[in-house]
Amino acid sequence: MRLRRRVIQASLVVVGLSLFAAPAAAQSVNRAAIDDLNEQLLYVALPLTLFVELTLVYVIYRFRNNDDPKPTVDDPALEVTWTAATGAILVFVGVSAFVVMANPYITPAAAEASTDGDAFADDTEIDVLAYQWGWEFSYADTNVTTEERLVIPADENVTFRLQTTDVIHAIYIPQLGVKQDIFPGRTMTARTRATEPGEYRLYCAEMCGAGHSKMDATVVVKNQSAYDAWVENQTAAAG
Repeated sequence: MRLRRRVIQASLVVVGLSLFAAPAAAQSVNRAAIDDLNEQLLYVALPLTLFVELTLVYVIYRFRNNDDPKPTVDDPALEVTWTAATGAILVFVGVSAFVVMANPYITPAAAEASTDGDAFADDTEIDVLAYQWGWEFSYADTNVTTEERLVIPADENVTFRLQTTDVIHAIYIPQLGVKQDIFPGRTMTARTRATEPGEYRLYCAEMCGAGHSKMDATVVVKNQSAYDAWVENQTAAAG
């Protein structure tokens, strides 16, 4: 009895800490969508995990001295109940995941395919070129090109047109929730809207050769006025 009480108390403490811990604010709409999905799944998974573990502890404790076990009695009502409950949970998980995957920031290629014309014509467009082992960023409608340093405006939609000169690479900006494989001979699309100015890290998330571990870059998010001033300065320097 004492062991069971301690297990229950410890489980309640874990649940309380999980529910009341304040998560860090998301730095982009991509990250916010992913975090919301993780939170929804946590609210489903945590009670189920707690229920299963408590049931396991109870059964171990309750029948620890059972020297004459009996076969389990069929219970159709119970079997129908847990089958229906499992189905409902899977439907919830599937619908939640589908809503996030249909988000034009998470899967921009699908959004473009379902829209006539350029769905992201008003976005800030940046051409991203991946190569062994570095990154090059070209800003549309300007004469600005940078290497290993990507600058984007805050609170503005940004579309990345991704290409590679050699093998498969993958752009990955964890704090902005951006991740997209880049295949040779194809132009891939990624999209984001950063909400917090600051500096973030960009990585290649696809093993691309001996220099893969050093293939990273800095992402700088500036407010609109600072971004415009930066573009103007870079354009003047390039001219």
